[in-house]
Amino acid sequence: MTDRLTSSPADYLAAERTFLAWIRTGVALMGFGFVVARFGLFLQALRIGQPNLPVRPLGLSPWFGTALILLGIIVNVWSAWSHIRLVRELKRGEFEFGRPSSLGIAVAALLAALGLAMAIYIVSLREPRQAHLEDIPEKSMTSNSENGIVTIPSHQSVDQTVQKMEGILQAKGVKLFALIDHSGEAKKAGMPMRPTKLLIFGNPKAGTPLMIASPSIAIDLPLKVLVWEGANGKVWISYNAPAYLQARHGLPPDLMQNIAVVEALATKAAE
Repeated sequence: MTDRLTSSPADYLAAERTFLAWIRTGVALMGFGFVVARFGLFLQALRIGQPNLPVRPLGLSPWFGTALILLGIIVNVWSAWSHIRLVRELKRGEFEFGRPSSLGIAVAALLAALGLAMAIYIVSLREPRQAHLEDIPEKSMTSNSENGIVTIPSHQSVDQTVQKMEGILQAKGVKLFALIDHSGEAKKAGMPMRPTKLLIFGNPKAGTPLMIASPSIAIDLPLKVLVWEGANGKVWISYNAPAYLQARHGLPPDLMQNIAVVEALATKAAE
């Protein structure tokens, strides 16, 4: 008859330390899973502040994060069950030393598979090529419903576009109240700035009825057109969308033509 092994207090304390270590592992997995699940939202928040980059959907981040959280839960439950079983075996003196940890092997295998899947997913996410980034503003910046600004590309330099705009205004009998050279003023202040010029123009016969109908429109009159050069050297023309001004100030539809002229002028100058 084989004598049973006698368990000492040190064995029970070692088992408890192992159990607590597995609990910490499970908690860490759940916390890391939460971070991974929210990582997609973090990337979206970064891209929102960069209009030149498209906003991607969340993708598989929530799924990977949920898988890690579930794995953490399984580790905690399994470790609790293993600890209870181990204590019982120690009491009976039936514990077999030297056997591999089935829980550790299972967790290591699942983490390896999940890590491989995440690595493949990250590699599959490719940033848009730099050559394509230059074309994005032409598609995504043509209008912005949130701030009411319309931006269209110009096929000439800033100075050429401004000169062309001045000629169009003169031919149409529209008064140019001011031409503000923002980049020129920045240069005088010793600060570098890409060519940026603002044209302020209008016609009292067209603007006065608007201000009578809705006095608040005076804050956006005279009309303005901004001609500016982007970081990639392309030139853009920006102006307030007439529909946005109408909604902002509650202008009557029959007076829309008085401000809609800005679209035609900007389009003509951009040719």
